[in-house]
Amino acid sequence: MQNSFGILGSGMQGTAAAFDLAKFAEPARIYVGDVDIKQAQKSADRVNGLVGDLVCEPVEVNALDPKALAAFLNNTDIVLSCVPYWMHPRIAEVAIETMTDMVDLGGNTDVTMRTLDLNDRAVAADVTIVPDTGLAPGLVNNLGCYIFESMDVCESIKLYCGVLPQNPQPPFNYKLTFNVEGLVTEYDYEAVALREGQIIKVPTLTEVEEIWIDQLGTMEAFVTSGGTSTAPYTFQGKVQNYEYKTIRWPGHAALMKIFKDFGFWNESEIRVKDKMIVPKDVFNAVFEPELAKFVDLDQCAVRGWGKGLRDDKPVTVQIDIFDRQCNETGFTSMERLTGFSMSIIAQEVVNGRVAKGCVRYESAMSGRAFVRELQRRDFDVRIKETVELQ
Repeated sequence: MQNSFGILGSGMQGTAAAFDLAKFAEPARIYVGDVDIKQAQKSADRVNGLVGDLVCEPVEVNALDPKALAAFLNNTDIVLSCVPYWMHPRIAEVAIETMTDMVDLGGNTDVTMRTLDLNDRAVAADVTIVPDTGLAPGLVNNLGCYIFESMDVCESIKLYCGVLPQNPQPPFNYKLTFNVEGLVTEYDYEAVALREGQIIKVPTLTEVEEIWIDQLGTMEAFVTSGGTSTAPYTFQGKVQNYEYKTIRWPGHAALMKIFKDFGFWNESEIRVKDKMIVPKDVFNAVFEPELAKFVDLDQCAVRGWGKGLRDDKPVTVQIDIFDRQCNETGFTSMERLTGFSMSIIAQEVVNGRVAKGCVRYESAMSGRAFVRELQRRDFDVRIKETVELQ
């Protein structure tokens, strides 16, 4: 049976998700929704042109208007929410009312928990809602699942991910690949980790370590928030250690920590001359357009590493994914690894392979099945297993 898909937010990730759906889901229709109809039209036209079919239809919709959103959802079997993270629980409530399945890009674990709190209502409505279906959180946690599934006993899982410019320019050596509000959230809030069997909170922009990526050389990795999402809670009692770090060119964390330490990301109002302002709002308004002036192709490095036992022998498993911006479609590696990953989970949900209710991401799909889907999309996935002989 052909399904109809709805996209909320027709920017970078939403457009990439629509493209993957058009290629792999055999959709009856993809409704590309946005508060800006011109942006929705641009997104739909791009996908239709790439696949050579009029499968996408642009729709003007305000996701924060429950009535307008309900009208949009009534035409879809599942909605993919690609709007700012704080909007997802509001959309989930309307999706439950219209009995529409849903996945979202997440990005903030506290907000994700609010979505998961809607579980009883989702079960009663016979719908499935899966948050955090992007890259990190998202794809990286499926690599964690793959590692866990590869062992009889899993002790530790470490996940890493970084979207980077191919030609870094100082001082930040960074290319903005999603909205700055989400970036600052990752850098500013606490990270959730599982260490020695206990759930702990870890300050962001700390615990900087060197990491070698074959295609890039020596990079740095440091603690950021959101990447583990709910996985530490799910794996507690099964894994001793589960954590995530972001990969950047060396020196980036120290520069960004200056803004954090000196109050540029504070969310309380302060008086400046005769006006009350929020420092974080000012930072976002200034930093985003300045950083956006740097235009470059992107690339993404993802790693999952774990150790444990298999057949009573010590084993380590490492999964590496490296992707560069696609010359054929123009999609960035960030768009591909985020939007395509979201599409994969959405297809699992709409095809009835995920339980009803609000489902934690790491419980929605097996790691092995997800990796197979990545390989179908010709991603460079390298898996290395080492078993110690005793």
